[in-house]
Amino acid sequence: MSLEFLIRILPEFVTPLWITLSLWLLSLVIGMILAVPIAIAASAGGLVARGLAVIFVTCIRGTPLLVQFYIIYYGIGTLLAQIRWIRKSAIWPILQEAYWYALLALVISCAAYSAEILRGGIRAVPKGEVEAARSLGLHRIHVWRLIVLPRAVRIALPALGGEAVILLKSTVLASTITVMDLLGMANYIRAQTFRDYEPLLVVTVVYVVLTFLLSRLIARIERQKAPA
Repeated sequence: MSLEFLIRILPEFVTPLWITLSLWLLSLVIGMILAVPIAIAASAGGLVARGLAVIFVTCIRGTPLLVQFYIIYYGIGTLLAQIRWIRKSAIWPILQEAYWYALLALVISCAAYSAEILRGGIRAVPKGEVEAARSLGLHRIHVWRLIVLPRAVRIALPALGGEAVILLKSTVLASTITVMDLLGMANYIRAQTFRDYEPLLVVTVVYVVLTFLLSRLIARIERQKAPA
């Protein structure tokens, strides 16, 4: 390993680091938001809503994330490219960017896994608390908003934290569809310099540090919001 070469390539990873972090943060926030209605539909929705939620979660959790990346990027991307009015529209330059397809794949994955975790949390909410809220005359919407969902999130918090960590590490798959994230930059440097060890070492260290910091943050949140 060459320390001089390692120091020289470090600045090349600054922009890819922000790309990786943005992919993770955006997919986490959007995915968690989408997970709430999916979990509610799977737990207390009507027959059609419950069926659709279960099918969605089962399909996404039952297929490898890498396959989902390929289907979304090469499938949807190719389909959109064949639609003439889309190619001529102002959004086509955006739709050509692989970043958005990677983000979509990560959002869908996060939504499915988080919804299943939340569904378990909802099922674990003590029925006595729900019945007590209803006895006070609270509307069903208020019961869900004030009692069920906050309690379910607290119960599911450790598992949701684990999902956040897994999602962070899953961002490496973005490089497989030409996104220049951390691993994408490492692969580019490897191809240009024929040096394998140093670029991959940088990626490894960055992910270890990010995972450690995220795990500590999650542990702190869990201590503060642990269910009584």
